[in-house]
Amino acid sequence: MEVIYFLVPLGLMFLGFAIWSFFWAVNHDQFDDMDGPSQRILQDDREQRRKQK
Repeated sequence: MEVIYFLVPLGLMFLGFAIWSFFWAVNHDQFDDMDGPSQRILQDDREQRRKQK
């Protein structure tokens, strides 16, 4: 039963860290453009093929 006094604050600290990490990532534009780089690779490839023909 004494382990609860250790695990509850530890769990709350972990939750606080997870929330802080999420807001840090959002504020530093980590989720800004998820599809851009993958689409950009395909577009660059098509342009290079056109130049070679």
